[in-house]
Amino acid sequence: NHTQPKFILLGITDTPWAQAPLFGLFLLIYVVTLAGNIGLMVLVWVAPSLHTPMYFFLTHLSLADVCYSTVISPRMLTDLLFGSRTISWAGCLTQFHLFALFATAECHLLAAMAYDRHVAICHPLSYATVVSPRACWQLVAWSYLVASLSALIYTGCTFGGSFCGPRRVDHFFCDASPVLRLVCSDTRGSEAAISALAAAHGLGTSVVILLSYGRILHTVLGMRSAPSRARAFHTCASHLVSVSVFYGTLFFMYLQPASRHGSRDKVASVFYTVVSPMLNPFIYSLRHQEVKAALGKCRRRM
Repeated sequence: NHTQPKFILLGITDTPWAQAPLFGLFLLIYVVTLAGNIGLMVLVWVAPSLHTPMYFFLTHLSLADVCYSTVISPRMLTDLLFGSRTISWAGCLTQFHLFALFATAECHLLAAMAYDRHVAICHPLSYATVVSPRACWQLVAWSYLVASLSALIYTGCTFGGSFCGPRRVDHFFCDASPVLRLVCSDTRGSEAAISALAAAHGLGTSVVILLSYGRILHTVLGMRSAPSRARAFHTCASHLVSVSVFYGTLFFMYLQPASRHGSRDKVASVFYTVVSPMLNPFIYSLRHQEVKAALGKCRRRM
């Protein structure tokens, strides 16, 4: 009664011939994720021209991407390479808690970024007073505070029961749904609490994002310059694609009934844990002229 159980992560696939190609693919994605996000954070830090609210939020988005990608990917790569898939109860709990924290923080940071762009495009004259440095720090602090409290609730609901029988987690990391399947006691209350909290965060922040970009598109339609309209539409479309991939897969995982979870969960999880952190720095920053100009200045200095 006083020993902590150990879990076995079944991983993405148990097919031997597929593990080496998947290891190479996910290793490349993880390296690109680290290089893109850490490179963006360093660039914003050293380039005075990027010391603006938009890149302040992007820096914290990159930090969240690096953190929760690092919580998932190294363990997954180790399992694919060596096949040692045993994880302790404490390790499983820690992995899930950190993932829940940074994934929830990312939802609120994306909403803050959308609000920042809405004020910048729709109310440019009041932008400096509305999105002040103090307001930026308050939005970021709120994101991490809410994420920390929510992660405690997620973790308590997921690991608060008694585990019995074969402790085989049918996933490549310790997520709520596959872990709750191993709990002996009734989990309907925990599942309802997790779904309600995920819906509150996901739907609340997604509404802010959709309303902000809706106002942006309405303002863009009133622009007289055709090139400006095309550039704004292109930027908004790329942002919405990234947000749709992230939120769509999260909603698929956490808002569907427990009885409908299956093998497709692993495919959906790959998008918001592996693919989305890699794409964000390219979609949100590295395509912008300000970032390209800052990169050029840094290259000339070096």
